[in-house]
Amino acid sequence: MSSVTRGGSATTGAHREGLSAADLRGVRGLALAAYRLDRCRDVDDVVGVATRLGLSVVDADVCLLVRVEQGAARILHLEPADAPAREPWVTRTTTTVDERPALRALLRDRRSWVAHTVDADGTPLAPGDPDGGDPAEVETLRATGSRSVVTAPVVVNDAVWGQLTLARRDPALPRFGEDDIATADVLAALVAGAVARVDLERQVRHIVADDPLTGLANRRVADSAADAALSSGQETCIVMCDVDGLKRVNDELGHDAGDDLLRAVADVLRRAADALPGATAARIGGDEFCLVTAGHPRRLVAETMALTVSRFPLPHGAAISYGVASTAVTGAVHARHLFRRADQAQYRNKRARARARARSVPLAADPAVTAERLVSAGSVAIGQAQTGVVPRLCAFAAAATETLGGEEWTVLARQPGSDVLGAVARGGSPSDAGQATTTLTVERDDWVVEIGAAESVGTGRQVRTALAALAAIAVLDAG
Repeated sequence: MSSVTRGGSATTGAHREGLSAADLRGVRGLALAAYRLDRCRDVDDVVGVATRLGLSVVDADVCLLVRVEQGAARILHLEPADAPAREPWVTRTTTTVDERPALRALLRDRRSWVAHTVDADGTPLAPGDPDGGDPAEVETLRATGSRSVVTAPVVVNDAVWGQLTLARRDPALPRFGEDDIATADVLAALVAGAVARVDLERQVRHIVADDPLTGLANRRVADSAADAALSSGQETCIVMCDVDGLKRVNDELGHDAGDDLLRAVADVLRRAADALPGATAARIGGDEFCLVTAGHPRRLVAETMALTVSRFPLPHGAAISYGVASTAVTGAVHARHLFRRADQAQYRNKRARARARARSVPLAADPAVTAERLVSAGSVAIGQAQTGVVPRLCAFAAAATETLGGEEWTVLARQPGSDVLGAVARGGSPSDAGQATTTLTVERDDWVVEIGAAESVGTGRQVRTALAALAAIAVLDAG
């Protein structure tokens, strides 16, 4: 098989990708272009296929695909890719309608145009000869050593999206004629169809896979990413995130500010994902977000999250609580189990943050305020708990411990016919800060609740009365 002697032309019997030069021109070439463009999945693919096949379909030495936006033309790709660096088409990639009258005409008329430096017989034209076409384009041809050029508009959704430009340099080839213009028009129309299709597919993917508020992936994509990561056999980590302060921002500043806050959270997650190649950042719903990684150790994922969260604080005093779960700890598990473990870790961290905030509030200065906060938080928690004494007492104990800046709580019950107490439920966790705490005990019937409290909190009569009242509500109205 003989070799290709120049871009877009080959000696007799030469082939490009298994097809002869004759096959790559005319109707067969356009059919091949339609087939190849139909297989493209994004605009970059379309650009590459169009410029490579354009050389052969129109029998040209140079092919460019140009994007036209707001009166400016920007070269997306040029073939052959190894064009000399001195090429004006390479060194000057952007032009405007003020510099190129032919571009203005193309935008206005949406019609192809040609320019030449030779006449129909191949004889060089004198400078300024009207047979050459637009003077600016003729000048570009001379600067690039080309003899003829044809440009066809790429019209997408009834607007000029770009232009397909092809040039000939070989003296053995005639300048572009009517048949070449028609072929370039058809190829440009095929390119336009491919661009419209991939853009529509992108929009559909965005609607199906992206969260409309933040632009992150949605729960469906996160689930798919987790399944794929687990199937890969690599260490898989899931980070579950929750926004502290979203309700306050919505209530005090309005939902527009709340939406801005969610977008800020998404930006933090996106930065963390960028630092962990292959990671998927998603919004699960409401103020819940997640990060799914594969092939990154848990330590690196946790460090990346901590560093990113600290570097990019949220507006309005809001913060991100997050928890990390990894198959290095859990072993091979289902995605739902890993999500659940990460959510539990996030919840523990959220509670720890709440306790730290409670310790920073000088409750001891006014026991009446402390009691009021206890009643408010405790009654809400009891009302939202499941039916039954134990769930309601647990909700009360957790809310009271958090309000009082404590760490751990316990619900105990007396054994029938004796004074022996047995633990029914425990909650909370020790703080890393090592704050001094104490335990308040509240009894009601056969139930005893031990509530953690910071030693700095006033625990006088008003506070103990509030705790006793809440315990009574939890037991007597258990239903």
